[in-house]
Amino acid sequence: MLFEVTINARIRPMQRGEIYEDVLAGILAQHSLGSVLGAGSMLLPSGEIGHCNIEIEVSKFEEATALILAVLEEIGVPKGSKIKECSTGSEIQFGTLEGLAIYLNYTDLDPEIYENCDPNHVYSELDRLVDGVGKVFNYWEGPNETALYLYGSSYLQMKALITEFTQTYPLCQKCRIEQIA
Repeated sequence: MLFEVTINARIRPMQRGEIYEDVLAGILAQHSLGSVLGAGSMLLPSGEIGHCNIEIEVSKFEEATALILAVLEEIGVPKGSKIKECSTGSEIQFGTLEGLAIYLNYTDLDPEIYENCDPNHVYSELDRLVDGVGKVFNYWEGPNETALYLYGSSYLQMKALITEFTQTYPLCQKCRIEQIA
C-alpha cells in the first residue's frame, strides 16, 4: 500500500530528510512495516517551499498508519499536514504546530542597514526569543526578501515574543509577518 505524507512545513530537503524521512525510514524498518520510497518539496509561485511530501510503502495499513502518525506527532508537525492512502484517496489530517514566517525586506531599506546589520543575528535572536514556545526551523532567500520560518505551539505567542525586536532592529524595518500553519 502506498502512502503520501504531506508535511505542511517550509523546510529544505536536507532538513526534511534529517527531521522526518530518516526517522520514518528507521522506525518502519525496525517494525518491518514498510519503507520510505522518496520525497519532494512543492514550491510556491514565489519559489519558496510550500510543503514537502514523503512517499511510503507499507505492508500493514492500520498498524503502519498508527505508527507513522505517532512518530510524526512526537517529532512535531505543523497543522495542515496529512497522510493520504494513494489507492483510495482517503486522508487523515494531523499536526499541532503553528507556523510564523517573517519576511525581511531586502530592497527598500537604507543601504547602510544592509551593510551594518546581520541576518544571522535576526535568525539567532528570533530563535532565542521564542525558546520554550517554538524555534526557527528554516529560511528562504528570494530576490527581494528573506524569510525565516518559525514553528511552535502558538503563532500568537511567538509573534508577541518577537514584536519588540522586530520593531527595533533596523534590518526588520518594513518586514512582514504571516501565519503559515
